[in-house]
Amino acid sequence: MRFTRKKFLLLLAAAGLTAFASACGSAASPEKKAPSPAEPHSRAVVYFSATGHTKGAAEKIASAAGADLYEILPAEPYTRTDLNYRDSESRSSREMNDSSARPAMAGEIGLSGYKTVFLGYPIWFGEAPRIMSTFVESHDLTGKTVIPFCTSGGSGIGASAEILEKQAGSGRWLEGTRFGFSPSESEIRSWLGILSL
Repeated sequence: MRFTRKKFLLLLAAAGLTAFASACGSAASPEKKAPSPAEPHSRAVVYFSATGHTKGAAEKIASAAGADLYEILPAEPYTRTDLNYRDSESRSSREMNDSSARPAMAGEIGLSGYKTVFLGYPIWFGEAPRIMSTFVESHDLTGKTVIPFCTSGGSGIGASAEILEKQAGSGRWLEGTRFGFSPSESEIRSWLGILSL
């Protein structure tokens, strides 16, 4: 078959139209994008728990609030003997009788990127354990909303949150609350609703 200049131009035009139509078709249908990684949580629950009660409450709060969960661990774990509040020479008694005691933490907890920090602890001798002072004094809470909570068999939160706020020297602290040893999920959700989170 003999190609003339006219046939050649027609073939060239047809090829151009095909390419144009193909380009228009791909522009019309959106390109599939790879799924973006999930946004990191803007909330964290940070807690210390010597016997497991505060841990249980913290886990429920983290689940209900969609928050990341961090445990404050002591460099030297507490033993049952250490926690004997009836013994004035036990480790916990000596720490709580010394307002300057600052038990060392094992590892670091990074709070960068979090806007809201729930801070949980048990009540010892009417106060937060001294390791909580170690934590708040070693973290910059500027620009963060701090929501304290405690667990206790009977004692209220008392002035523990105000003391921690003063020691921290930064952050916007909301009023703290006390939970019993095993708060229900509905109790947690009701509290979060009051906070409007």
